[in-house]
Amino acid sequence: MATKLEDKPTTLVMKFGGTSVGSVEAMERVLGILAEQRHNWTRLVVVISAMSGVTDLLLESALDAQIGRPETSHLAASELRKKHYAVADELLPDLARQAQVKHEIDHLISDFQNLCQAITVLGEASPRALDAVASLGERLSVRTLAAVLDANGVPAQYVEATQLIICDSEFQAAHPDFDASMKHSRQVLEPLFSQGRVPVVTGFIASTPDGTTVTLGRGGSDYSAAILGAVLPADEVWIWTDVDGVMTADPRLVPAAQTISELSYREISELAYFGAKVVHPKTIRPVIEAGIPLRVCNTFNPDHPGTRLVADSKDQFDGAIKAVTAIQGQSLITLEGRGMLGVPGVAARTFSAVAATGTSVPLITQASSEQSICFAVPINSVDLVVASLESSFRSELERQDIDRVWATSEVVIITIVGAGMRNTPGIAGRIFTALGNQNVNVIAVAQGSSEVSISLVVDSAEAGTGLKAIHELVDLEVANG
Repeated sequence: MATKLEDKPTTLVMKFGGTSVGSVEAMERVLGILAEQRHNWTRLVVVISAMSGVTDLLLESALDAQIGRPETSHLAASELRKKHYAVADELLPDLARQAQVKHEIDHLISDFQNLCQAITVLGEASPRALDAVASLGERLSVRTLAAVLDANGVPAQYVEATQLIICDSEFQAAHPDFDASMKHSRQVLEPLFSQGRVPVVTGFIASTPDGTTVTLGRGGSDYSAAILGAVLPADEVWIWTDVDGVMTADPRLVPAAQTISELSYREISELAYFGAKVVHPKTIRPVIEAGIPLRVCNTFNPDHPGTRLVADSKDQFDGAIKAVTAIQGQSLITLEGRGMLGVPGVAARTFSAVAATGTSVPLITQASSEQSICFAVPINSVDLVVASLESSFRSELERQDIDRVWATSEVVIITIVGAGMRNTPGIAGRIFTALGNQNVNVIAVAQGSSEVSISLVVDSAEAGTGLKAIHELVDLEVANG
């Protein structure tokens, strides 16, 4: 995966996920990757997540502190120290450097315990407090990795993204100010590039204009890398994870799944939205707008070329099915009644009632007769959504203009992705034939205007069979490039 240096400076942003920095062995692999790529690019930026399991540990401790269980934070502090000390002990042979890193680790763990103590006293874990706690995982990992790199021949400097990425104050899901982030990122990172150093940046976290720490949401380290890639700008952004790229299906459900060599941004956006976990959905937008290629690579198999994500795939108009994915744990809610026919505003009122519960709707379908509206929600939100709809349409239900509001048992949304499918005759027929041959019943269907995907709803008990049946239609020659 080497890239030749050109006369002009080349910039690569690489993000490593939690499993990629989750152990001594994983950190050694990251060191090897960076040592190689440092010779191929004139400027490297490394964005890393917390070590695997750390963010969950931090947040669980904060929530336990809220209900008067501070002992969880004491156990967590011990586990945090153990995980990060192990890397320092194994990969930092210089005792003075090792002691310095451990001192910084201890200081951050002390901050964590103080935050949990404050939450216990207040009896409340506000979004601002949770962001402060959650940010500590990345702050621990950058110090550890930067020291390891610097001690092993890769000059590095840790940088907290609070100095680089400026956001609004939407705690736990902040939105970046790209102009301000560009100014801060270049101001902080350019001197490090001039010194030949590799900035090791905290993913997931950012800062408000007044310096308050916020987070970009779970999975936000991908987003951090994309933001930095866009504002520097980078020539490419690589996301390092624990799989060989984006696959034609979830290999846990479809053993025959293979890595896709190239996808368009539209295709990966659909896959990310409909359940593919390899790339965080928010990651796509900054790199699309900046026209920057993105690659998904495997830390544990670095010689594999992975999946390249580009603005225009060479196969985007051939109608081939590239991949199939699924969102599990859903339910279909139906609002139906003859009195709905031709009545304006029913759909608007329906989704206003759903929005009032804070529930996401991944799929919508409506009969042409306008006598019913059907949509999917996470199954754990069903009772809340149904109650909101019944309240909103109470008078219509009493008059029997609306017959009922009801929900299915658990269903799965299966989404078939491939650019240009809508313009290819027979795609839907092939899909339904494949499912029919396996006796899989399709409960609902929706197709987006993007022409990139078709979504089907099936009973959860039939999802595995359905996925395998549709995967047999995937054009593996196109997927493999």
